[in-house]
Amino acid sequence: MKKMNEFAIKDEFLLNGETVKIISGALHYFRVVPEYWRDRLEKLKAMGCNTVETYVPWNVHEPKKGMFNFKGMYNIAEFISIAQELDLWVIIRPSPYICAEWEFGGLPAWLLKDENMRIRCHYEPFLQHVDEYFQVLFEQLVPLQVNYGGPIIMMQVENEYGGYGNDKQYMRAVANMMLEKGCVVPLVTSDGPWHDMLENGSIQELAFPTVNCGSNLKGHFKKLKEFNNGTGPLMVMEFWIGWFDAWGDAEHHTRDEKSAAQELKDVLEVGHVNFYMFHGGTNFGFMSGANYYEKLLPDTTSYDYDAPLTEWGDTTPKYEAFKQVISETTKIPEVAFSTEIIKKEYGEVQCKNRVSLFETLDSLSEPIYSDYTLPMEKLDQNYGYILYRTNIGKKRKIEDFRLVNANDRAHVYINQELKCTKYDLELPVQESFELTAEENTLDILVENMGRVNYSIKMEEQRKGIKNGVVINGAYQSEWQHYPLPLDNIDQVDFSKEFKEGSAAFHQFQFEVEEIHDTFLDFQGWGKGVAFVNGFNLGRFWKIGPQKKLYIPGPLLKKGLNEIILFETEGIYQDKIYLTDKPGS
Repeated sequence: MKKMNEFAIKDEFLLNGETVKIISGALHYFRVVPEYWRDRLEKLKAMGCNTVETYVPWNVHEPKKGMFNFKGMYNIAEFISIAQELDLWVIIRPSPYICAEWEFGGLPAWLLKDENMRIRCHYEPFLQHVDEYFQVLFEQLVPLQVNYGGPIIMMQVENEYGGYGNDKQYMRAVANMMLEKGCVVPLVTSDGPWHDMLENGSIQELAFPTVNCGSNLKGHFKKLKEFNNGTGPLMVMEFWIGWFDAWGDAEHHTRDEKSAAQELKDVLEVGHVNFYMFHGGTNFGFMSGANYYEKLLPDTTSYDYDAPLTEWGDTTPKYEAFKQVISETTKIPEVAFSTEIIKKEYGEVQCKNRVSLFETLDSLSEPIYSDYTLPMEKLDQNYGYILYRTNIGKKRKIEDFRLVNANDRAHVYINQELKCTKYDLELPVQESFELTAEENTLDILVENMGRVNYSIKMEEQRKGIKNGVVINGAYQSEWQHYPLPLDNIDQVDFSKEFKEGSAAFHQFQFEVEEIHDTFLDFQGWGKGVAFVNGFNLGRFWKIGPQKKLYIPGPLLKKGLNEIILFETEGIYQDKIYLTDKPGS
C-alpha cells in the first residue's frame, strides 16, 4: 500500500508536520521523448533536487474539442510515476494557460473558432471549456497527489496572471474548479515581483503567492515577504537561470554559471527554489510559441534555455556549479544512470526524391470554398500552413495589393511564380505588379509561425488571412482554401514534378544499424520543417541562431529511415548531413 502523506503551507512548507526544503527543477515531459524521461529525472535527482516541476499544456491534451490524448509523449501520469519511483516530489502547473514559450501559451487554437472568444478572463464560454478539460485532466492527476500516496505536493493556479490581467473573479473560478475536480494539495500562484504583478495575479485566500525572476533574489524575496504580511515560506517558482532563443537572434542566449550559482546560494539561505529550466528540451512539431512587442519574435525549435542539462541531455558546468551549491544545503544522493545515450554521426545522405508543393497539393489537402478568406481556425485547422487560391482575371496593372489582418508569413504567387514574400509588419504593406497572362491565378501560402504565448497580443492570434485580400482597392472574392497542417506527410506524391525555386518536399532515406542520437545540420537550406519517420521534428530557418535540429535516437529505427524536409524558399541542397556534433 502506498504511504499517505500531507503537504501543507504554514510558516514553512511542511510534509507530515516536518519542515522541508523544496529544491526543484522544471522538466517538461512534452518536450522530451518518453524513452528519456527517466534519464533526465535521474540527472535532476543527482544534481541534488528533491522535486520536479512541470507545466501541463492544454493544447496537446485536447487537440480537438472533446478529443483527449494522454499517450506517448503526453502520458503525464507515467511521467509523474517515474518521478515517484525516483523519490522525487512533483509540482504540477495545470492551468489552462502556461506561457512556457509554447504555442498560444498552451491554449488550444480551436478556442479561436469562436469569434467572440475572450481568453483568460471571466468569460463564461471560455470557463466552460476549461471546466470540461479539467474534468478529464484531473482524472489523471487526483490519484497522484501526496494525500493518496502519489508525489504531487502543489498545484499552480493560472500562470503569471499578473502580467496579463487582474480579473480576480476569473482566478477564483479557476481555483475553485481545481478544488471541485479533486485537488487536495495546496494551491499556489506565481508572478513577477515588478509593478502590479503580484497584486494582480494573487488570490491569497485560495492560493499561496510565489515569485518568478532571475536576479536580485534577496530584494524580490523581501518584497514577497512584505506582500505575504511576513508569513509563509519564500519561494521562487521560476528561477531563470538561462533564456530562450527567437529566430533571428544574434546568438544563442546564455548566462554564466557563477552569477547564477551565487543567486542560488542567496535563495537557499532563506527560501525554496524551482529552476526554470533544469532541462529545456525541444519544441517538436509546430509547438514553439512567439513573443510580440514591437515585432513578431517566433521561438526556435530548440528550447535548450542554457539550462544545467542541454537540449540533448548532457550535463554542463552550470549543472556542476549548482550541484556544489546544493551540496552545502543538503546531502547529494548517489544516482546510477540507467539509460546509455550515445551520439552518432550517420554522415551524408543524398536526396532521393523531391516534389513541388503545387504538384502534390491535391494529395495533401482537399480545397474548401468560401466567397471570402477564412482564417485557419474557421477551417478547424490549428497549425502549419494554409494555401489560398483565386482567379484574379485578365492581364492588367495591379496597383494596390494588400493582405488585411493576416498572420504570420506569406508567399504570394501569380500562376505559381513567386511575386513576393511578406512577413509580419510587411503583410499589410501595399504592393504593385503587372499581370501579363490572359488569365491569372493567385496563390498565397501562409505560414503559422507559432501563436504568441505572452502578453495582450494573445487576443490577436487567428492565423492565415482573416479579413481578406485587396486587389486594386477592393476585396477579392471566390477563394479555395487548402489547409496544410502537414499531419499527413506520408501522402506526399514524390512521383510528381519538381520546379526550381518553389516550395517543395525533399525526401532522404538512410540505413541505420545502431540507434543513437544525432543532429540534422540544415545549413544551406532556407526555411521549413523537418520530419523523421513521419514525426514532426520542428522548424528550421537559415537566419539562426539555431543551425542544427536534435534527433533523439528513439525517433530512429533499425533498417531504412526517412527524413522529409518541407522547404518554402526554394533554397536547398542535394544532401543533408547527420552529425554527432550538437550546437552551431
